[in-house]
Amino acid sequence: MPPFSDRLVDQLLWLIVLSSLAVWLWSGWKQDQLPPPSFYDLSRLVEPRQTRTLLEPFTIESQGVRYRLVPHFDYELDGVVVSLHDSDVFWDIYHRKDWQDFINIRDLCVVWGENLASGVFRAMHYKNTTWTCWISTADPEAARRFAWDWLANNHLLSHIELVQRAIKSARVGDQIYLRGQLVSYSNDRGFQRGTSTRRDDTGDGACETIHVEDFKIIRRANPGWRLVRRIAGWSLGLGLLALTLMFLFAPYRPRRSSY
Repeated sequence: MPPFSDRLVDQLLWLIVLSSLAVWLWSGWKQDQLPPPSFYDLSRLVEPRQTRTLLEPFTIESQGVRYRLVPHFDYELDGVVVSLHDSDVFWDIYHRKDWQDFINIRDLCVVWGENLASGVFRAMHYKNTTWTCWISTADPEAARRFAWDWLANNHLLSHIELVQRAIKSARVGDQIYLRGQLVSYSNDRGFQRGTSTRRDDTGDGACETIHVEDFKIIRRANPGWRLVRRIAGWSLGLGLLALTLMFLFAPYRPRRSSY
C-alpha cells in the first residue's frame, strides 16, 4: 500500500481544522443559550435575603493593596446568571490599572422569581460591560412583563482563592447561590465604591457590591455543549499545531513540469 502523500495529509489536517473551528463557534453560541424554566429549581429562586449584620468593618489585602470593607447587611442570593464580566480581561483598564481593584474579580448579572417562572427572561438580551449590565429586547410585550426589580448586577468581591475559583466557574445559564455581605469598600490607593441596599433602584449606584463568603453552582446549564466546545478547541489547537509542523519540517518537493 503506498504511503500517504504530504498533500493528502495536508488536506486532512485542513479538514480537521476547519470542521473543528465550525463546531467550536457553533457550540460557543449554543453553550450560552438560556434553558427553559423547567430546568431550574424554581423553589429556590426567590427574592434575595437581606438581614441585619453584626460584622464590623474589616481590612483585607490582595496583590499588595489594602482594602477596607464596611458591611451594611448580611446577604443571600439565589439566581440564574444571564450575563457576566471578568475584571481581569485585557481591555478592562479601570479595575486593574486605574483603580487597583483586585478584589472585584467578577460581575454577575442574575435574574430570579417570576422572571424565571414565566420564561420571559429568555426573550431579553443581556450584556455586561465594565460596571453595568445592559438589558434590551425587540419584543414590547416581553419588556412589559419583565420585572426589572427581579434582576441585579452584582460586583463580587473576594481575596480567597477557593471562593474566587468557585465564582469564576459560573457560566451564563447557571443557577447559582451565594452568601456574604453587602459592603462599601475602599483601598489605600484612593479608590472607593458603595453598594445598593434595595432591589427597586436603577441607574448609577444600583448594583449590589457583595463580599462573598460562600458560592455554589446549583445547576450547570448546557454541560453537553460546553464539553463539545472544549473538545473542538483541543482539536482545533492540535490541528493548527500539526499544520505548523508540516510547514516547518516537511521536505520541499518542487512540482514536476511536463511539456
